[in-house]
Amino acid sequence: MLEKDMYDSWKSRMELYIMNRQHGRMILESIKNGQLIWPTSKEIRVTRPKKYSELSAAEAAQDDCDVKAKNIILQGLPPEVYALVSNHRITKELWERI
Repeated sequence: MLEKDMYDSWKSRMELYIMNRQHGRMILESIKNGQLIWPTSKEIRVTRPKKYSELSAAEAAQDDCDVKAKNIILQGLPPEVYALVSNHRITKELWERI
């Protein structure tokens, strides 16, 4: 759990914890480089974001890792910090804000 003046230690523990998870490297990529930019599907004169079911296996795995990354970070925060940052939708911004 993140404590005041202990960010570096917390960050190190979080990174080790993440690396020990399935797809740990993909989860860290979500944190450090930002989330998957959803591909689009072009239909008759209309371009729209693909639905989750239309993503490739790699894209779906990356999107799942994006969700896991945010969840892992939020679970490691004390309530007072969680309340300040939980509204961030992008994991990279959440990590940087902390």
